[in-house]
Amino acid sequence: MLLVYSHKITPRLKYTFKHVCKRILGLDVDFTSKVEDFIAHDSIKMSYTKQPLSNELFIRSNELLFETGLSDIDINPQKWENTKGFFPTSERSDLPFDIFAASFYLLSRYEEYLPHVKDEFGRFMVTESLAYNNKFLGQPVVDIWAYKLKAVLVERFPEYEFPERQYKVKPVIDVPSAYYFRKKGLLRTVGGTLNDLGHLRLGQLYNRYLVLMGFKRDPYDTFKWLINRQKKSGFKFIVMFLVGDYSTYDKNISTNKKEFVSLIKSVADYCDVGIKASYLSLDDISILKKEKEKLENIVNTDLKAVRHSFSKLNLPSSYRNLIELEINQDYTMGYIDRLGFRAGTCTPFQFYDLDYEVQTPLQINPYSCMDFALLKYQSQLDKTEHLQKLIDEVKAVNGTFTPIFHNYSFSDLNRWKGFRALFNLILNSADEA
Repeated sequence: MLLVYSHKITPRLKYTFKHVCKRILGLDVDFTSKVEDFIAHDSIKMSYTKQPLSNELFIRSNELLFETGLSDIDINPQKWENTKGFFPTSERSDLPFDIFAASFYLLSRYEEYLPHVKDEFGRFMVTESLAYNNKFLGQPVVDIWAYKLKAVLVERFPEYEFPERQYKVKPVIDVPSAYYFRKKGLLRTVGGTLNDLGHLRLGQLYNRYLVLMGFKRDPYDTFKWLINRQKKSGFKFIVMFLVGDYSTYDKNISTNKKEFVSLIKSVADYCDVGIKASYLSLDDISILKKEKEKLENIVNTDLKAVRHSFSKLNLPSSYRNLIELEINQDYTMGYIDRLGFRAGTCTPFQFYDLDYEVQTPLQINPYSCMDFALLKYQSQLDKTEHLQKLIDEVKAVNGTFTPIFHNYSFSDLNRWKGFRALFNLILNSADEA
């Protein structure tokens, strides 16, 4: 076990060390502020404070982990070998940057609590982030820093055997609309027909009625293909169904339709099932509670995983609502329009509530790739190259690759041509690990 000496043991310090040491490096960690206990410890140890005690492994601490509340922090990321680092230390420190304070800043989403410009949906934009503006968004820097710490520990404690973690893939399938044409009801079907005629989309009108008359499969109905892929995989997909009421933002099929309920049940026989929380539920916990109960009644099991519509988060209220409803897994942390690591890590981590200064039971599963972010690359080769580069970054630190695809990504619609191959590339990367 790693023993950490510090002049003050705070919730922030314990939270960050546990993520870096335990979750990433597999090291159990304990803390002390007593010098005699630290000296007596005969195994792996380090100090995290302002000055070293003697010649032990030492990382000079920034003030961030000993503060409470928020302050306007001046951050200047600098090149550090193959990556970037910030919060520089001193010559006596065994690492040139305080990786723990920097990790806490990214994991807690500190910057999202500070004043920033939002997009039209009220979301934190990638262009506002420290990682994007300093060109390290494409790296899981928290995990990279952890491995730099490991290299120093191995050198200092060569007899200590470190556990090895394995690269994992955790695919998420988002289902905002199970069908494109089917089960929409008379009014929506008539409205869609008139819209096709008004915009002279005669090909779409033709396909609409081929589907409605049963001569052709609905383009969004890719669930048979998905289940077949799931059967061949050694790990579970998580399929997120939108079961909220119809609104301006959410347009799925009603759960009053027996076929939709049957679809959810059949997918749940093979995959893990979660809820795609509706846009309106983001600001109203009573709506979220109804949606949670609705899905639980369909699959007859407790709901554990959620993704918010439009990847929108209002921190900290969105996550507090999940905690209150005893939902312990979230898959909303990422950017819809950029590949990369919003929280700087490819390792699931606990939500830290900065207002209450406490680690919560909610596990955040950050995603680094959404299908929409791949659309900006024109050719299939470009898409494949950028996706492979991201996979390689996660593999290099034996992390968890979490992609978000939609059921319609696997359709034959022109926009999504080649996305089945991209999804297969991700699945196959787990076999090559």
